[in-house]
Amino acid sequence: MKAAVLMEVNKPLIIEDVSVPKPGPREVLIRTAVAGLCHSDLHFIEGLYPHPLPAVLGHESAGIVEQVGSDVTYVKPGDHVVTCLSVFCGTCDNCTTGRPVLCTDTTVKMPPGASNRLSWGRPEKLHQFLNLLSFAEQMLVHENAIVKIRQDMPLDLAALIGCGVITGYGAVVNTARVTAGETVAVIGCGGVGMAAINGAEIAGAGRIIAIDTNPAKLQLATKLGATDIINPTEGDVVAQVRELTKGGVHHAFEVLGRKETAEQAFAMLAPGGTATIVGMIPFGQKIELHGFDFLRERRIQGSSMGSNHFRVDMPRLVEFYLRGKLHLEDWISAKLKLSEVNEGFANMKAGKTLRSVIVFDT
Repeated sequence: MKAAVLMEVNKPLIIEDVSVPKPGPREVLIRTAVAGLCHSDLHFIEGLYPHPLPAVLGHESAGIVEQVGSDVTYVKPGDHVVTCLSVFCGTCDNCTTGRPVLCTDTTVKMPPGASNRLSWGRPEKLHQFLNLLSFAEQMLVHENAIVKIRQDMPLDLAALIGCGVITGYGAVVNTARVTAGETVAVIGCGGVGMAAINGAEIAGAGRIIAIDTNPAKLQLATKLGATDIINPTEGDVVAQVRELTKGGVHHAFEVLGRKETAEQAFAMLAPGGTATIVGMIPFGQKIELHGFDFLRERRIQGSSMGSNHFRVDMPRLVEFYLRGKLHLEDWISAKLKLSEVNEGFANMKAGKTLRSVIVFDT
């Protein structure tokens, strides 16, 4: 198969011929249909987060099951599936207390360097990224890294659910538990931010404030549920939010992964409000908060992959789309070939796209 490989940080991905073995016990071989380009991949490409190299990147994808290994009962060849990097065991303390996204059992994970599952024509060991390898024509994954979906769901849109949508929607619904009538601010209107906005509308938020420097993204945000828009180039963001809401929001979501915007998310809260940090702040970077604000019971928390229960959440998101509540068509800016992956990331970094997807010949 063809796969896009990251050899060194801050270098273009290269297309290589790679082989995968037949699926072993509890493993599933998938023919990749679509893979989304996620900003998280860019963090690893730029070295902001560490990962052993060389590696086949990609983690937001959908495809069709080709083969299953022994002991696999959840799927069969021909099933349509969406992948998720938060593979779960179902038996550890976190899984059995309702937090499978924080699964601690490494037996279902695929640690970098643990095996030579991928083979290619070079001496270096090739690593598999985050239990997946979506920038490849085939994926060999643990059966607990996939969710089966109905076959009338378009796979190009289903791929988005595997990371960007579940991360933004889940941060609102699962992590923050936004309730009807509450006020919400979302800092950053990329793919994850749009999912948070759309999720806040589905949750019944009374006011949804979209914050971004890109006027086109702000305009789209209004279609997805934003009631107000703020462009940070036009003045102090925190002051504008406080003025709009007469004191601050119940919930602020930071989806850019920046120190300054994480601090702004906390600063724009009303007393008793919660800031949820969804973006990947660069590894090792710290944020600073005013200690006094905690006396008014303001809170700050993290969210990992939308605190998902992905075998429950993703089929529900499919239903939301098919019922017209989740507006996925508006998110795809470009459909690319695997050979155009570097162009896609360049456009992402330049802020030209909302979501680009690689479409494979299935």
